Amino acid sequence: MSQYGNFAYVYDQLMDDVDYEAWVKHIESLIEKSGASVKNILELACGTGNITIPLAKKGYDIAGIDISEDMLGLALEKSEAMGVPLVLLEQDMVELDFDLYDLDCVLCACDGFNYVTSLDDLYKVFAKIYDLLKPGGIFVFDISSYYKLSQVLGNNFMGESREDISYMWANYYDEANQLLEMNLDFFLKLESEGDEAVYLEEGLQEDDNLYERYREVHLQRAHREEEIVDILKKLGFARIDSYGDFGLDRPSDQSERIFFYSSKINI
Repeated sequence: MSQYGNFAYVYDQLMDDVDYEAWVKHIESLIEKSGASVKNILELACGTGNITIPLAKKGYDIAGIDISEDMLGLALEKSEAMGVPLVLLEQDMVELDFDLYDLDCVLCACDGFNYVTSLDDLYKVFAKIYDLLKPGGIFVFDISSYYKLSQVLGNNFMGESREDISYMWANYYDEANQLLEMNLDFFLKLESEGDEAVYLEEGLQEDDNLYERYREVHLQRAHREEEIVDILKKLGFARIDSYGDFGLDRPSDQSERIFFYSSKINI
């Protein structure tokens, strides 16, 4: 099963409770706290552009990379509708191939790195990011914490029914490998207009509700904070800081999101 295939088209509906404005504000606060001059940004795992587009509107020269063609298509539609030009590239960030070096900032928001499910691959991505940054350039990202994936989401079941879409979300956590498997079944209500033949064929009334079912399986790794910091140190990143949730305090044992900030040594 794919990750962010058909789900891409309902992603924004199901994530409509996420305060992306606060997310962007927090990212900017980390950039400002660094004191670095940031004009250009490369965003990894940019999805449908919910972080990318607001940053572009604020004047940053930003390019987005994502593994999902469907997500990028939606990001492009939204950016064009808003008159915001974007550079979008379809890539697996583990095989990151970006021609422009000396970047001011590399960003990965909304737990994109949890989808990198081995520490070897995470090291590979971070090493490429280090190469792409200019001396003094900054690396800002967040992850869903070990606590969130293993305790809050792990081996849990969730569901919701809305007017046009319903979903069931079953999770299975593998402690030995720190992997969370998320099985998502979602049901999209079919439009009645133009579906008369389907209703009549199956002997249903026109006011009966019909849904189309889709399934996706997502796999995330519950990275520990110390694993992330260890990789950053080994690669030579400096000024490594981590923050719990959307504040500027150190993460607690029950922080569900951890933001990281680091910089390339300015030689």
